[in-house]
Amino acid sequence: MSDILEIDKLIDDPESRVIVCCGSGGVGKTTTAAALALRAAERGRQTVVLTIDPARRLAQALGLRELGNHPKQVQVDGFEPKGELWAMMLDMRRTFDDMVRVHAGPERAEQLLQNPFYQTISTSFSGTQEYMAMEKLGQLAATDEWDLIIVDTPPSRSALDFLDAPTRLSSALDGRMIRLLTGPAKAGGWGLRKVVNAGFSMFAKAVSTIIGGQLLTDASAFMQAFDSMFGGFRERARKTSELLRSGGTSFLVVAAPEPDALREASYFVERLSEESMPLAGLVANRTHPVLAPLSGAEAVAAAEQLAKGETSAPLAEAVLRLHADRVALAERETRLLARFTRAHPEVPLVRVPALPSDVHDLEGLRDIGTRLSTQS
Repeated sequence: MSDILEIDKLIDDPESRVIVCCGSGGVGKTTTAAALALRAAERGRQTVVLTIDPARRLAQALGLRELGNHPKQVQVDGFEPKGELWAMMLDMRRTFDDMVRVHAGPERAEQLLQNPFYQTISTSFSGTQEYMAMEKLGQLAATDEWDLIIVDTPPSRSALDFLDAPTRLSSALDGRMIRLLTGPAKAGGWGLRKVVNAGFSMFAKAVSTIIGGQLLTDASAFMQAFDSMFGGFRERARKTSELLRSGGTSFLVVAAPEPDALREASYFVERLSEESMPLAGLVANRTHPVLAPLSGAEAVAAAEQLAKGETSAPLAEAVLRLHADRVALAERETRLLARFTRAHPEVPLVRVPALPSDVHDLEGLRDIGTRLSTQS
């Protein structure tokens, strides 16, 4: 049987610097990340939460009109944490632009930012969003302004891309096809023929927002300008990858007690193990614990007896049948979670009961934080 995941122990530990929340879509990662950040701030940590989810649920729940690409302190009437709570939402394009400005120098940065090829890859190149999330995480960690960074990731398959992003994007930009794009400027017609023969038309299709010969010119100019900052690009990616594997980082897998979500969670747990990533445990979100010591069979029997009785008690009968349904649901969830823990007995787990309504404010996030930290 898995151990119980002790959330307060995790967020109170001064050695804990980064917590990454991951899981499949719709399981409550954003809410979990925000609730963790709120609880950590109230317990004295200087906390920033970074969401990669373009939906604006995090800003709404924190009582903010909107979140931007730079951390904004949460200051709401009645909210007086022992520490501080900051929040931000990744803007992929602005992060890429900022990185270019910092590392390419003013003149070269302007050339890159105006280059149509750059404008394509900065918004649509495979892995760009995940790489920029890594870049932003590295930036936040490097400032030392916060002692705890909590990251909310895209759905789990994308979150796996989050782990792979530095390697994939670096490999793509350093790969044979991209490097050949510098050929025409360096080797005249020979370079152009080599690009075409190497399958350039396939690459052109992949970046279809620019077509024909102009793509070749723009890509060649981009790579020559980008060359000077490429070493730093890879070095920062390496450092952020090291951060994710360090003792100060923990991954929390969030899952609903449903077959598909737990299958994704299992896949992610195995992948984290393969990558030597530090897994803190599983948050089984939106569970349905039984609230009364009455079995489902007993509830159904009592409801049947009321239905056959001389005195009508429709409300009591309905409550009993609802309880029987709740017991059946709880037993199903318990079986699913037991299957997960049998497959991964080493993974600590905490169950978070479902709330009667969606979370829209700090009080709701505080309630989730309390449920996360309550042993069950």
